[in-house]
Amino acid sequence: MQPTTPLQPATSPCPLTVVVACHNEQTAIAAVVHKCRQACELNTQILVVDDGSTDDTANQALQAGAQVLRLAVNGGKGAALRAGFAAAHGDWIATIDGDGQDDPAELPLLRAAVTADVGLVIGSRFRGKLERGAILAVNLVGNLALTATFDLLYGQPISDTQAGFRLIRGDLARGMQLRSSQYEIETEVLAQVLRAGWRVVEVPVTRRARVGGTTDFRRVANGLKILAMMIRCRFGKLGACRSISTRS
Repeated sequence: MQPTTPLQPATSPCPLTVVVACHNEQTAIAAVVHKCRQACELNTQILVVDDGSTDDTANQALQAGAQVLRLAVNGGKGAALRAGFAAAHGDWIATIDGDGQDDPAELPLLRAAVTADVGLVIGSRFRGKLERGAILAVNLVGNLALTATFDLLYGQPISDTQAGFRLIRGDLARGMQLRSSQYEIETEVLAQVLRAGWRVVEVPVTRRARVGGTTDFRRVANGLKILAMMIRCRFGKLGACRSISTRS
């Protein structure tokens, strides 16, 4: 097993943790970590959650200066983000993919959208720019269909419900009892934030083609999981979907 940076308790105020969940992203992860560091304050916690990679992802992240939480078994994006939320020290937690498709230089745009009533900021690919090769046509159609379904169920005009580039209040993220193991994590978090009474805002961002590696996303299987999570969180009991306190 490759070495892992010890996750020590926070000894000074930490305004932001950037959680980078990744699996076999040795080609892109170092650049993602470096760009996150350039975009954030020195006391930002850059936390890479290596989801059971079999390549050099963990070592590349360590050499780039990130803290690394290595999961022994590949459990899926949801499992990785849940582990990252639990280990995050920040007042706010940003999530960004480790494949280089999102631009860490746009993190300040998400942070600038924060107001007292905002619980979640989404970096919207569909209000921003999709560069050539950023998303397959069939995945784009499926993503837009899932987003339209979510908007109908929850009565929210959100353009990109499945975006992984986000900023969430740290206390909300750490207070959730999340169940997702895979890509339905974005839906579960969004639904919980809305049902707890917090405002969700979007800012336009740029989405690029992958630097390397391959996605673990399986459009039919994961799409059905996302749809099921939408329905469960919308029509299930509030306590069954979240444990966070509602906003007063």
